[in-house]
Amino acid sequence: MDASSRVLLELAAREQALDAKIEAAHTTAREQVQAAEVQAAQILKDAEAQAQAMTASHEQGLEQEVQDIRSQAQAQAGTQAEATRERASGKLQQAIETIMQAVLP
Repeated sequence: MDASSRVLLELAAREQALDAKIEAAHTTAREQVQAAEVQAAQILKDAEAQAQAMTASHEQGLEQEVQDIRSQAQAQAGTQAEATRERASGKLQQAIETIMQAVLP
């Protein structure tokens, strides 16, 4: 084997080694990209779940606040209605007494 054949064989061997390294680097890069995509998908899924939980919690809080406001309004309306009935009853009683005084001297 002459020197030029050995040089060509050496160059071919180096080229194969470089091709193998390049392919290994591509494989590693693909695996890293896939892992990053999986991680990103999980982060997105977790964020969506957290957003849904926060929304549900907020809605539940709002519903409780609405119920509290309704309860307070009903209690206040009941109190006002009772006060109005008492005033009306007092006025009715006063009207009856006025009529009785006018009719019975």
